[in-house]
Amino acid sequence: MSLANAARRSFTSSSVRRGKLGLEGLASKVDLGSSRVLIRLDLNVPLSKDDGVTITDDTRLRAVVPTMNFLKEQGAQVVVATHIGRPKGEPDAKFSVAPIVGRFSELLDTDVVKVDDCVGDDVAQACGAMPAGGVVLLENVRFHTGETKNFDDFAAALAGSCGATAYVNDAFGTAHRAHASTEGVVKFIDGPAAGGYLMEKELVYIKGRKRVIQRRFNVYIKGAIDDPKRPLTAILGGAKVSTKIPVIESMLDKCDNVLVGGGMIFTFYKAMGHSVGASLIEEDMVPMAKDLIAKAQAKGVNFLLPTDVVVADKFAADANYKVVPVDGIPDGWLGLDVGPATQATFSATAAASTTVVWNGPMGVFEFDAFSKGTFGVADALAANESAITIIGGGDSVAAVEKAGLADKMSHISTGGGASLELLEGKVLPGVAALDDA
Repeated sequence: MSLANAARRSFTSSSVRRGKLGLEGLASKVDLGSSRVLIRLDLNVPLSKDDGVTITDDTRLRAVVPTMNFLKEQGAQVVVATHIGRPKGEPDAKFSVAPIVGRFSELLDTDVVKVDDCVGDDVAQACGAMPAGGVVLLENVRFHTGETKNFDDFAAALAGSCGATAYVNDAFGTAHRAHASTEGVVKFIDGPAAGGYLMEKELVYIKGRKRVIQRRFNVYIKGAIDDPKRPLTAILGGAKVSTKIPVIESMLDKCDNVLVGGGMIFTFYKAMGHSVGASLIEEDMVPMAKDLIAKAQAKGVNFLLPTDVVVADKFAADANYKVVPVDGIPDGWLGLDVGPATQATFSATAAASTTVVWNGPMGVFEFDAFSKGTFGVADALAANESAITIIGGGDSVAAVEKAGLADKMSHISTGGGASLELLEGKVLPGVAALDDA
């Protein structure tokens, strides 16, 4: 049984506490062959900085193909709402969805019809002309201020313009946002609201309670965080402690090991009384860092900070650099990566783990000289073929893809912020809005 098939039968998230309607459940409630389905996708793909239109990574397009194909094969008329970038609530050509039409059409083996707005008469006309199994792509929903503000009038126009009779959300990457297209629109569609296969997969892997069969190793797993196979290890990186406090606290309640890297380690060192040179620190977070260390000790969690770091004389790819112990950072130098001794310790811990969740790089991996810590973690996870390895979005995903190891991981999340909030135990508005199963 594939992971996709298993996940389809068990759409449950502890962030919502009740099972949510999936695609098969949707098909049992309505005749999709006579339905027009508004689907929220996260097609915010990166575009080339050179021409602004060439897709440099189509992962998010490929990730939604199973859901799209299911709806098309059922004969539904499918209306896609999505966004690109962060426009300021008004049309901006550089954030148009136009560049994705060609590749999306190829992946779906369908001529995707793009409309120049997401509400209004042109939308109604295009949707009215759709054949069964057809696909209409609406223009960037964030061209309207009502999208991010979740205004009822915009949500009503979005539902009414396309004439939707059912709703599907397969945009896990935006599920933590209470936007009009992810939450508000559900109130204005007189029909069921379900989650797509990608949404199910994300929730089942990170928080699900039902048993599913992991595709690559044919072993039973439960929710990787709520009911994990142990030892459970969280590897957390990134620049700032302030952005990771809730997830660190959550992981201290659940994990056997918590490994910390990235720029935020220097705030912890400051809390421990070490000199950090010119390294990035958050002075107002020093007391919290001290508190987190104490909490880990009280809970008996193996809380690992680097023992050595790679420091540089400037923040640049061509900087002079050297490895020093964490209590020997010179004045004027800044830490940009974890050192080789730390890499060995982190790799050994990951190798001895049965479940690993990774969110955030260990250093400035965009610079070759300071990428070894991040790529070392990626190598260690890829080598542990008996473990469940979950890459929690953001720069961690970019790192494993740059390392060419994405296919070695059990699951790569499509949502950075959504993954973090799910790990923190928060309710995701885009999930809560869906019908109960």
